[in-house]
Amino acid sequence: MPLAPFGMASALLMSVVEAGVLRGVVMADHLFTKILVPVDFSPCSEEAFRLALSFAKSYQAEVLLLHVVDTKSLDALNRLGLAPATEAAKQKKQLHHFARLNARQLLARDDAKGVTIRRLLADGCPFEEIARTARVEGVDLVVMGSYGGAIGGVDKIFFGSTAEKVVRTAGCPVLTVPLPTKRAKVKTGKSL
Repeated sequence: MPLAPFGMASALLMSVVEAGVLRGVVMADHLFTKILVPVDFSPCSEEAFRLALSFAKSYQAEVLLLHVVDTKSLDALNRLGLAPATEAAKQKKQLHHFARLNARQLLARDDAKGVTIRRLLADGCPFEEIARTARVEGVDLVVMGSYGGAIGGVDKIFFGSTAEKVVRTAGCPVLTVPLPTKRAKVKTGKSL
């Protein structure tokens, strides 16, 4: 099946997927059978989910929808006294509940109908859990937002983004998806 309907995403995929999987032509209708989509429920990860659904429909692939509760950040807040350590279990329970509610909203979207989707919830360091899940589940492709809810910060400067770390450690192709930019409308009949 040609990749043309995906436009820029297919060009990105062609540049990302190497090691003999594509080599410029699609080798099989079932190129991807299992697609991992890590989400933090930011607009960027929701765009990645939308694109993953398109790929899943084209290749009849299963989608694994993963949310990682960042326990390192939670522990840091507790150590700084910004969140009481005695409430850690309650905080984690609330974060799990929040993740389940948001995942249900994604699954209820019209474009998710007809796609086999499995929800996964993990605790830990997001990039480590994403890479581990990709390896354990035998994922063919990871589709994720190029940035998430926590943009910038000192640890991004020193350690890189979650997406960058996943690209280096996942062991399979990773497609990073930016937020779509609104195209500027050009008025017809007027010179620029």
